[in-house]
Amino acid sequence: MEYKISELVARTNVPKSTILYYIRKGLLPEAKKLKSNVHRYNDEHIELIGYIKYMQEEIGSTNEQIKFALQHKNQSLSSSFSMIEPLMNTLSAVARDAVHYTKKEFLKYCNVDSTLLEQLLDDGLLVPINDDDFTEKEASVIRLILSFKEVGVEYAIIKEYVKHAKALSQLESQMQMQLCNVRSDQNFPMLWKIMFETLFNAKEYLFNRYTYKVLLKSLKDEIIR
Repeated sequence: MEYKISELVARTNVPKSTILYYIRKGLLPEAKKLKSNVHRYNDEHIELIGYIKYMQEEIGSTNEQIKFALQHKNQSLSSSFSMIEPLMNTLSAVARDAVHYTKKEFLKYCNVDSTLLEQLLDDGLLVPINDDDFTEKEASVIRLILSFKEVGVEYAIIKEYVKHAKALSQLESQMQMQLCNVRSDQNFPMLWKIMFETLFNAKEYLFNRYTYKVLLKSLKDEIIR
């Protein structure tokens, strides 16, 4: 579908001057020129503008970094805004309407001392999306940790849980790199399907099934005894 510059501005909520700036800087392709003063843009421009805004506002990328990523998009799974945004939002598990707290506000909200909070941050049990940005997700983890301590579960086993979560994230990163190595414009949608299916289907299936197997064995062992 083709759009006038005014339509592109309305659809992306980005000023005309900024769009033209992106084109001059090589972040966006040139518009299709019908006449000397008649230009048309397409869905690729809308997709790329969304990607540029997301990388600037959420990731903190510079124009040069974004340009480099787009020039090497066949080595990256991150160059599609329509795919990277929902993936990152789902992984962050932070609702769009979530209440956000600074660290100072969060300490008051959870009624915990700063020493405990810093310990949980250092040990990787709390992983806020940004350093000074806490939500109910972090509060729920603190309540869980306090419950563990209340019933006498050793803190070391909780730290071990974190250790395996970090190791899994590294494996998933290696998987992404291998997918990038075989990426082409033709198989790109399939690679994203593989990544989503792995993160949100296979991971849950494998982890829950192995937990099921272990618990089942424990129940059988209890009966035998």
